[in-house]
Amino acid sequence: MPRHGKISKRTISSDPVYDSVLLHKFINKMMLGGKKSVSEGIIYKALADVEEKMKKPALEVFEKALENVTPLLQVKARRVGGATYQVPVEISKSRGQAQAMQWIRDVCRERSGKSMAQKLSAELIDAYNGAGGSIKKKEDLHKTAEANKAFAHFRW
Repeated sequence: MPRHGKISKRTISSDPVYDSVLLHKFINKMMLGGKKSVSEGIIYKALADVEEKMKKPALEVFEKALENVTPLLQVKARRVGGATYQVPVEISKSRGQAQAMQWIRDVCRERSGKSMAQKLSAELIDAYNGAGGSIKKKEDLHKTAEANKAFAHFRW
């Protein structure tokens, strides 16, 4: 990290099929071992499956699911006088979206199912409806932040 100045954000191009920057970021998050074409195939297959099951535009379902999973708060460890406190801190929109994408990816990898595309489509539908493992992770984080709000004055 530089001592002076601000680090500029890199611009990410949109994905070729749905023309969405958010979806392109998710493709990059899902990628394993640098195999982007495999990741794209899995996601596009899952979105086609979602569109077929939900009878709604796939991109709309994806964005709503991501919005439902995005956390508003996070807890950061803060050391004060020999004790470590979990201090609740508001989270930026971009950091929250990145966290939500990681949760969806991790829950899909843990989920039982036939293929990754089927697991992803099931998780996106669950997240859209306000259920599923990624929503549970968000709620757990918010509960932790709520429980530790007494330490909010340690915020920096």
